[in-house]
Amino acid sequence: MVKVSRRESRETAVILLYQKDLLEKDTAEILENDRLTGKVFDDFALRLINGVEGHLEEVDNIIKEIVENWSLNRIAVIDRNILRIAIYEMLHEDDIPLKVSVDEAIEIAKSLGQKDDTPKFVNGVLGKFLNRITKDQK
Repeated sequence: MVKVSRRESRETAVILLYQKDLLEKDTAEILENDRLTGKVFDDFALRLINGVEGHLEEVDNIIKEIVENWSLNRIAVIDRNILRIAIYEMLHEDDIPLKVSVDEAIEIAKSLGQKDDTPKFVNGVLGKFLNRITKDQK
């Protein structure tokens, strides 16, 4: 198997979750279709995909709290899934420093974001969440 970077795994996870949202298909179906075309999902990407799905309500509630007066549907699909992965990581992936999750999400927003202000938006939301987490840890 080809070794991929964690950023590439994160991007793969974002794209799959984006497809799931956009096409309203089951994750297993998307994974199977991608595998049939030769796409390989490494363990980290699968861990992120399964983690987000397993904690979707918790993660989405956090996003809704932070982006007051916005529904999840008002957030661009790609932005929403970048945030979901980063917040899931910050809550449940103890081996990843919080700041790394934020920085990686911003970099992915630069490459996959559909608007020029996507990195700024992602940074703002995750910055607020990071402040909340670090306050709670004190």
